[in-house]
Amino acid sequence: MNDNWYDRHILPYLLDIACGVKPVRRQREKVVPLAEGRVLEVGIGTGLNMRHYDRAKVTKIIGLDPALQMHRLALKRIARAGLDVELVGLSAEKIPFDDASFNSVLVTYTLCTIPDPVAALREMRRVLMPGGRLIFCEHGRAPDEGVGRWQDRLTPHWKKIAGGCHLNRDVPALLIEAGFECKLMQSMYLPGPRPLTYNYWGEAFPA
Repeated sequence: MNDNWYDRHILPYLLDIACGVKPVRRQREKVVPLAEGRVLEVGIGTGLNMRHYDRAKVTKIIGLDPALQMHRLALKRIARAGLDVELVGLSAEKIPFDDASFNSVLVTYTLCTIPDPVAALREMRRVLMPGGRLIFCEHGRAPDEGVGRWQDRLTPHWKKIAGGCHLNRDVPALLIEAGFECKLMQSMYLPGPRPLTYNYWGEAFPA
C-alpha cells in the first residue's frame, strides 16, 4: 500500500526533477529534434521531451508508457507544445501497433526501467518502417571497471526507490542483441556521481 502511494504520488515528481536537470536537458536537445514523421515515443513519462520536438518535421506522436500516474504531468506539456500526441498506457514489450508503423522511435532514459529491455527493443525494431531509425539517449553501464562495480552494488537498492531503474545495463549490447546496428552512437559521463551519469546517445538502425 505504501509503495503504491509512493509510486503514484511522489515518484512522478522526483523523476520529473531528476530527468529535467540541465545536463539531462542538454542530452534531450541533441536527440529529440531528430525525430520525424510518425513518431513512437517509448516511455513518454511526464512529457519532458515535448519542448524539444521539431514541429515542422513531426506529423504525429504516440506516447507509450505503462505508468499512467505520469500522464497528468505529460498532458500539461503536450498542451503547451501544440503537437498531435496520443497517450497509450501500455508497456513496450508488446507494442500494440502493426509492423512498419513508424518513421521514428524515440526512447530517452527509459531502457533502464523496462523489465525486459531486449524484448522491448525488438518490438521497437518491428514497428519501424523501412528506412526508419531508433533515436535514443540512455544512461547505463560505465566502461570503467571500478564504476561498473559500484553500479552493480547500487542497482538492487536504487531500483527500489527509482521506479525500477537499473544503473548497470549495457546499452550497446542490448541494442545489438535486439537486432540494431549502432553506427551513430556517442557516450560520456554527465556531471554528477559517476555510477549514475554515464550516457549513450545516437541513432540505431535495424540490422
